[in-house]
Amino acid sequence: RLKSLNRLQIILQHLKMSKQTDSAAEVLLEKKGGAGIITLNRPKALNALNLSMIQQIYPQIKTWEQDPETFLIIIKGAGGKAFCAGGDIRAITEAGKVGDKLLQDFFRGEYRLNNAIGTCKKPYVALIDGITMGGGVGVSVHGHFRVATEKTLFAMPETAIGLFPDVGGGYFLPRLSGKIGYFLGLTGFRLKGRDVLKAGIATHFVESEKLPALEKDLIALKSPSKEKIADLLNSYHMKCTVDQEKEFVLDEHMEKINSLFSANSMEEIVKKLKQDGSPFAMKQLEAINKMSPTSLKLTLRQLREGASMSLQDVLRMEYRLSQACMKGHDFYEGVRAVLIDKDQSPKWKPAALEEVSDEFVDNCFKPLGNDDLKL
Repeated sequence: RLKSLNRLQIILQHLKMSKQTDSAAEVLLEKKGGAGIITLNRPKALNALNLSMIQQIYPQIKTWEQDPETFLIIIKGAGGKAFCAGGDIRAITEAGKVGDKLLQDFFRGEYRLNNAIGTCKKPYVALIDGITMGGGVGVSVHGHFRVATEKTLFAMPETAIGLFPDVGGGYFLPRLSGKIGYFLGLTGFRLKGRDVLKAGIATHFVESEKLPALEKDLIALKSPSKEKIADLLNSYHMKCTVDQEKEFVLDEHMEKINSLFSANSMEEIVKKLKQDGSPFAMKQLEAINKMSPTSLKLTLRQLREGASMSLQDVLRMEYRLSQACMKGHDFYEGVRAVLIDKDQSPKWKPAALEEVSDEFVDNCFKPLGNDDLKL
């Protein structure tokens, strides 16, 4: 009797442990009904993506895509504060300082994952509740459905840390209406709640507290088609009245955004903003003046070229840019100023737009031969 009790205790202990190790996992991958569910599970780090998470999610999406018993894929973030606040920039910075291979592996892995989502044959539903920036945008925006809530906070703030709006930003940003994408990518402007839908980044808007019910209903769908999923999302979306009356935050500025951000060079955009002189233009000028001049020039060209490229070609281009940024000065300086010392006063090199030569920019876009990204 004692023996079997002992054995039971051991089994219970083991179960408890396996449960603990599971919830300590940085990403949870489960199958419920016909749905594959990805939960980004680093709430303390606002679910920022690191390489090991990327390396777990990618093969799982590929497996589910082939599995006849999986009808849809849902991705969400744990902790209630963020869906995913970006890539694990600190780890990349540390690797960069010592010339670690992580610099290639991380961007390669992340962009391959973005492409897997963009080409996924199964309906892909991202529940972008809370902070959704950078890498978090990359694992949501390329999927079929993006459900925003009143807690969603969207931004592509990369130019502030000497990077550029990557993860396929060169594909989706220039495809937003007018020049909104150029404006968002260059200034890092933040969109909140229903505005994320109105800008065309989210496809649906549902109250945050309704998400568990929505998820349950998605899982309960019998062999769901994309249409059935869309119908279910639409029904939740139609019932949601939060901020329904509110005007789109950029509505009154759209004409300005479209004319100011259609200039062919960064210098010209700055000149136009100065000439405009309105409070809105001055505010954007102030934001742009804080950004890395190199990043701004790379970003403008990235978006202009990406506008007519396939997602795959955009990701290849962005991989080249990522490697150029890793070899430069501004990324490390930007991370230092914004994330590490938090003094918010980066010393960019070069410090002025005029000093970033076209030749330098051209070089950043050059193919890397055997080192190019393979998709």
